[in-house]
Amino acid sequence: MTVIPAINEKTFEEVAKKIRIAEDFLPANGWIHIDVADGIFTPNKTWNVPDELASFKTRLNFEVHLMVEKPEAVIDNWLKVGVKRLIIHLEAFAEPNFILNVVKEYNAEIILAANPVTPGDAISLYLGSFDFFQVLAVDPGLAGQKFQEKVLEKIKFLRSRNPAVKIEVDGGIDLETAKIVKAAGADIIISASYIFNHPAGPATGYRELAGV
Repeated sequence: MTVIPAINEKTFEEVAKKIRIAEDFLPANGWIHIDVADGIFTPNKTWNVPDELASFKTRLNFEVHLMVEKPEAVIDNWLKVGVKRLIIHLEAFAEPNFILNVVKEYNAEIILAANPVTPGDAISLYLGSFDFFQVLAVDPGLAGQKFQEKVLEKIKFLRSRNPAVKIEVDGGIDLETAKIVKAAGADIIISASYIFNHPAGPATGYRELAGV
């Protein structure tokens, strides 16, 4: 399983600080996950200024989780500053084909995310259009939430419907939950609190999860 550190912050100063920390332990061309919450789709609001990434130099690739209403209106702003992968929510978009076409123009990747309450049947409608899915194991927005075990059935369902699909799991990831989502069929795990708040340091938290 691939482990991607997540950043959930209110200012670019804090985002940049954590990117620099992650550079010390991530492999060359590794990925960093940035949470973007608009305070409408989510109860909280995080940093949300893509232009600030334009002049930021790093060897890492950005995966931006757009927890926003109407992602169609903002995806171009993120892609034009060099973001290589976007995550959009099934519950928020209106025009999936438009999004797929825009991402293709930038030669980037797109992940379709679903909230814990969204059933697997709703996601399966898009298995022919998307080959990368995120199962969100907590309610969108806030870091540090408890893993909702009901999403395990959703992971298993997606894996059974398409053995080749890529499945990312985000929210409440620690050593215990990393093991159970891996067993359920996950390919990638996202972690903010376990990595960056680890008592022995972020590098140790990352290595522990990578060893699952």
